[in-house]
Amino acid sequence: MTENQIATKILYCALEVHKALGPGLLENAYQECLYYKLMKEGLDVAKEKPMPLIFEEVRMECGYRLDLLVENKVVVELKSVEALNDVHLAQILTYLKLGKYKLGLLIEYVH
Repeated sequence: MTENQIATKILYCALEVHKALGPGLLENAYQECLYYKLMKEGLDVAKEKPMPLIFEEVRMECGYRLDLLVENKVVVELKSVEALNDVHLAQILTYLKLGKYKLGLLIEYVH
């Protein structure tokens, strides 16, 4: 399955979660429900996956964690905020760079 095909499934599931739960919940609630929906769809999903930083061939644990990694190809970062800002974009771009992933989705569940 390509990154775009995976992303289509992720977005469909994310919308289903939002329709069911509505706005105003904590990010963790959306994450758990989206994780469940994606697993139910038969996708391989890692939750809170540690993202190490490799420096001079040494693995550094710097506290980075991906909200979800789907099919080991698509990074999903969830936010439950009133508005996304540059820090949120920088976060997902960092994950893409460190993990050498091609596609990431920054999904905002309106607060």
